Amino acid sequence: MKQRFKGFYLFVSSIIIALLHLPFSFAKSAIHVMAPASPTPVTANLLLPAPSPLPLIMPSAYDSLHLDISGLSQQAFDYARKGLNRLLEEGRLVNDSIISIIDFSQPSSAKRLYILDLKNYKLLFNTLVAHGKNTGREWAMYFSNQPASYKSSPGFYITGETYHGNNGYSLKLNGIERGINDKAYNRAIVMHGAEYVSADLANVQGYIGRSEGCPAIPEQLSRPVINTIKEGSCLFIYHPSYISRSVLLR
Repeated sequence: MKQRFKGFYLFVSSIIIALLHLPFSFAKSAIHVMAPASPTPVTANLLLPAPSPLPLIMPSAYDSLHLDISGLSQQAFDYARKGLNRLLEEGRLVNDSIISIIDFSQPSSAKRLYILDLKNYKLLFNTLVAHGKNTGREWAMYFSNQPASYKSSPGFYITGETYHGNNGYSLKLNGIERGINDKAYNRAIVMHGAEYVSADLANVQGYIGRSEGCPAIPEQLSRPVINTIKEGSCLFIYHPSYISRSVLLR
């Protein structure tokens, strides 16, 4: 009997002790759960400014196309570019990429017409071109703005419309420099093909044939050249003696 009572007593005591410890255990557990986690160091994600790109050094079209090797003078190119920029600023050109340069500081036996695509850095055409019969024989020396002078007129032009005339497929030219070439349209100074603009003829006599003042080009190139530069591109006929007279280049 005593043994049973003793066992019962131990059982009850263990329950009581367990019940007494239960609140403390729960409290410790709650404290453990509710305690904030220790802060984790955060590295700031700083947005550093991107490094400035290196400045692009665009090569000159004159250098990249090796126009010096082709015979075009640096001075002719620089003046052509200056005039082109002026015309673009004034909004007078439709085609802002193509420029044609005739370098009359070269003899007529040289390929002195250069048609350039400045945006895409391409030399599209480099060919012979005639000057007027009274401008000189091998070299262009004498110029005029007067009708029936049979002389070439230097300076800046804006290309116009095409037509079929006595010289076949032709391109009208609008001279825009007063007193220098502004009568070119009325003088019928146009670009056209001519059989006398020939390397074979230049090889025989030292110079090509001459026009009545028109910048005539080889017949086989007349259509592709004219279609490339027609209707609103810049044509520049260069000669050193003209520069001081040009208001456009001042």
